[in-house]
Amino acid sequence: MAKNKAETIENIEAQETREWLESLDYVLQQGGPQRTVRLLDRLRLHAQKAGVSLPYPANTPYINTIPADQQSPFPGSQEIERRIRSLVRWNAMAMVVRANREEEGIGGHISTFASAATLYEVGLNHFFRAKSKNQEGDLIYFQGHASTGTYARAFLEGRLSEHQLENFRRELKPEGGLASYPHPWLMPHFWEFPTVSMGLSPIMAIYQARFNRYLEDRGLKQPSKQKVWAFIGDGETDEPETLGAISLAAREKLDNLIFVVNCNLQRLDGPVRGNGKIIQELEAIFRGAGWNVIKVIWGSDWDPLLAKDYEGVLVRRMEQAVDGDYQKYAVESGSYIREHFFGTDPRLQEMVKHLSDEQLRRLRTGGHDPEKVYGAYKTAVEHQGSPTVILARTIKGYGLGEAGEGKNITHQQKKLNEQELGDFRTRFGIPISDDRVAHAPFYKPPEDSPEMKYLHERRQELGGYLPARQVHCEPLQAPSEEFFAEFYQGTGERTMATTMAYVRMLAKLLRDPEIGKLIVPIIPDEARTFGMESLFRQVGIYSHVGQLYEPVDISTLLYYKEATDGQILEEGITEAGSMSSFIAAGTAYATHGINTIPFFTFYSMFGFQRIGDLIWAAGDMRCHGFLVGATSGRTTLAGEGLQHQDGHSHALAYSVPNLKAYDPAYAHEIAVIIQDGIYRMYEQQEDIFYYLTVTNEFYPMPEMPAGSREGILKGMYRLKSSSHPDAELRAQLFGSGAILNEVLKAQKLLEDYQVAADVWSITSYKELYLEGHAAERWNMLHPMEKPRVPYVRQCLEEAPGVFVAASDYLKMLPDSIYRWFPRPVISLGTDGFGRSDGRRALRDFFEVDARFITLATLAALAREGKIEPTRVHQAMKDLDIDPEKANPVTS
Repeated sequence: MAKNKAETIENIEAQETREWLESLDYVLQQGGPQRTVRLLDRLRLHAQKAGVSLPYPANTPYINTIPADQQSPFPGSQEIERRIRSLVRWNAMAMVVRANREEEGIGGHISTFASAATLYEVGLNHFFRAKSKNQEGDLIYFQGHASTGTYARAFLEGRLSEHQLENFRRELKPEGGLASYPHPWLMPHFWEFPTVSMGLSPIMAIYQARFNRYLEDRGLKQPSKQKVWAFIGDGETDEPETLGAISLAAREKLDNLIFVVNCNLQRLDGPVRGNGKIIQELEAIFRGAGWNVIKVIWGSDWDPLLAKDYEGVLVRRMEQAVDGDYQKYAVESGSYIREHFFGTDPRLQEMVKHLSDEQLRRLRTGGHDPEKVYGAYKTAVEHQGSPTVILARTIKGYGLGEAGEGKNITHQQKKLNEQELGDFRTRFGIPISDDRVAHAPFYKPPEDSPEMKYLHERRQELGGYLPARQVHCEPLQAPSEEFFAEFYQGTGERTMATTMAYVRMLAKLLRDPEIGKLIVPIIPDEARTFGMESLFRQVGIYSHVGQLYEPVDISTLLYYKEATDGQILEEGITEAGSMSSFIAAGTAYATHGINTIPFFTFYSMFGFQRIGDLIWAAGDMRCHGFLVGATSGRTTLAGEGLQHQDGHSHALAYSVPNLKAYDPAYAHEIAVIIQDGIYRMYEQQEDIFYYLTVTNEFYPMPEMPAGSREGILKGMYRLKSSSHPDAELRAQLFGSGAILNEVLKAQKLLEDYQVAADVWSITSYKELYLEGHAAERWNMLHPMEKPRVPYVRQCLEEAPGVFVAASDYLKMLPDSIYRWFPRPVISLGTDGFGRSDGRRALRDFFEVDARFITLATLAALAREGKIEPTRVHQAMKDLDIDPEKANPVTS
């Protein structure tokens, strides 16, 4: 009885469901998709009012977003494009195989491009526009591990030689080679963006797309149809930077931005989500953030099967299988697929009974089907109002067969044996004979072949060849020294922080009629901390939509002012996002032919330590601009403690070759550095950028000493000589940043001990370090020439007395130039973790205050036998220094 009742209920529900579906079909036919959406929204709202709890529809079914009957027709020759794609695949594979034969372990990647070849080729044949006199051109972040395919195509285009392909990953060969990955520093006319540090290209692409809008809204460039494309791996989405800024892209309605996620379901060691579905996971994330999501999962071979899936049994099976299953299907036989995928339901078995096992094995995924990819790209390019992400299902190592197609080891695959090379050749129809295939020769058809004609025609139609880095930007005349003259004069008894001096210079630059509009101030939500709120009213905060509200502080003079043509990029609490904006602005000379000058001001502790990878990328990209580490130093930031006090950013700055790093103590030093920086980067067009540290400690700014400009830029100059040059006991004291004032205090303290000291300002340990090693290198390579003398040695050769250097940074900074001092130097620094306290207590704790500088000087004199040790012992009592105090490095 119960069974009959259950069957009756099931039949009734089935009838109701059919009626609802038929009604919905009627609305869809009569009213179209928009009317259907409105109806479903009303039904959902009605159900919620009745107390029905509906789950958030984060996902759509595990099928293609674009139905087959709505797919745009493919405009080109699929056969010719297939042959071109096959040639690119072969040459990309051959490049890696040959490189590893020539030099064991040279590395390289075959499998990433093998999975993404169709994604790139469809774009290069139909969508990716190059810069030309008629168009601005698209900006494309090529996936780093797929660089082999980009090189292989450039070889067919005649842009790279066979020698270069032979020397892949061996750039130092006399005849030339190729960089492992996209590196503009190493290939400045080819690559635009470094992308292989995974996670960086997505966030850089987002802020690049937003910066393009910024330039348009401020009238610095004309609006255009330029798109920013970012190719990303599905495993790469686990990097925080990949997804960390996607809400910004949706919030800013960046419909000039397109992500293409190569979903081959594999990381380096195994599946991305073996027990889940990475495509569904990413769809939910991007849809929730407000992106337009296009899924390209199944190739055209699946369309007839899906068309017969009246009961939805195939779609349910597609959703039931997890990525670990799909990876297994990619490497198994057709009979295995028939049994384990379709064999779970008789209806599925019936659906594919007309297909052979070989046909089942060759059912393509969407990312390998040019028609599906073309349709997705066309929809993405035409979409308006939000950014688009294309989730394309592919197979890692596609085409490698037994050598690694779809296998966990495929990312590390570097070599193929003769049989595997032959199978690859045969599968893709490469015209190479059996007796030559084992050598993995590169293949390029004759220039008059259909493939070559088609390839060149398509690129000419799109404006030229890609990737290409073209710099067409006129030099910018830097402000004269007179522009900064007011900052050379000092402040007398009036006190000022170097942060304040820097902000005043920035404000003056913004008012300059020549370069003011090109200044791009970038701040990660700390403007008031740095005393920069005056700029809110002066130039405004950029917002694409302007200010749609009345700010809470509208009655104050310096209220929070947003404007469509605002100049400040106030990025919120994101150093990574701010650095991405800095990169976009600092490379605008190359991407747009516009000399924008970024000033990115941030807590110095949260610069190199947090975003060092992006700073390194900026160096690779030949970025220009000023990074300004505010509240710098370990002891200047009172009260904040361990997580905020920076004592090592200047040490980290040593690692970036084209970064100029300065720790100025006074306004005149900052002025000289900024003026020279603008001159070198924008007038001389040197591919360098700058790191300056400024502090929030107030003290009088002295007048610029005569003749000090050269020393400021080279890294050191004599700030204040002793008033007793004939004293028996002499010393040379060195300081930088805020600690320079402690050195000046020590100069006075030492007078009580009959020691006459000169004080030197060290503006840049890094500049001194690089110059000293450059001199030594020259001497080594030119033994018959007169030796060059490092600048440090030039300055100190005749300087009498002992040497003591104090820094608010690690002792390794003065230690790094130790070798060029005429005599040993005692280094004082802030090695160790910070503390929450005031400046006086912190400088005592780290042993860098005037007392410890004085003690270090006396100790050095005692070691040289100039004074008795008893005087040092007495000085410790005089200065209230505990000889048993804990070592700050380990306490």
